[in-house]
Amino acid sequence: MEEVVMRVAVLGASGRIGREVVDVLKNQGHEVAELTRAAGVDAYTGAGLEPALDGVDVVVDATNASTTETAAVQDFFRTIARNVQRAAPAAGVQRIVLVSIIGIDAFTAGHYAGKLAHERAYREGPLPVRILRAAQFHEFTEMMLDWTTRGDSAYVPATRTQLVAARTVAEELAKLATADSALEMTEIAGPEELNLAAATARLAARRGAPARVQEITDGEDPNRDLQAAGALLPGPGALIAGPTFEQWLDQHYPANG
Repeated sequence: MEEVVMRVAVLGASGRIGREVVDVLKNQGHEVAELTRAAGVDAYTGAGLEPALDGVDVVVDATNASTTETAAVQDFFRTIARNVQRAAPAAGVQRIVLVSIIGIDAFTAGHYAGKLAHERAYREGPLPVRILRAAQFHEFTEMMLDWTTRGDSAYVPATRTQLVAARTVAEELAKLATADSALEMTEIAGPEELNLAAATARLAARRGAPARVQEITDGEDPNRDLQAAGALLPGPGALIAGPTFEQWLDQHYPANG
């Protein structure tokens, strides 16, 4: 059978997950419109969005916010969803694919609350949306070190998770974009439950710094109890996909160099 070439617009195409989705889709032979502010498209203000969607079959929303303040991040994601749902039907878009986060229904603050608003706003629009809820990425441990290292120590919030590779998530997003799916929501996670601080310590050991990774409980973080209790772990019907965290470490941070 002849493979159908689709035109897919990727919002947030320069971000951590967006650039992986772009690469996967291009490798599969699809046409990709990379929608970023640098390319003249601002999904939050709506500037450039309508012409950028002209002739597009599917939109993949991989946008990320620069803030975690609850009201601001909710407004950011909600506005993007409404702008896309407003502009996409007239352009001929068939469906929207959104990357989100496992277990966010119970969260009321920060980035998790923003992503929940993102999902809900898309569902209120006219076009069908397929939501891929992912566990935290293996690459999240890199972000933890960047964000929390002070001197020779990193301070990582107590979190149970089932880390998954960003590339693996991107491959599933590409599949949802290019093939019909009856499921409105799917979960994807890695092969093993991990303690985030312990996983981050393994990365620090490969990097050679910082010297110490300490697990902490932030009394001012309203999400602390949910994270520590396992709210971010996948449900029984989730897709479980490798590589394992150790395999990812071996690929990106070989033990001998």
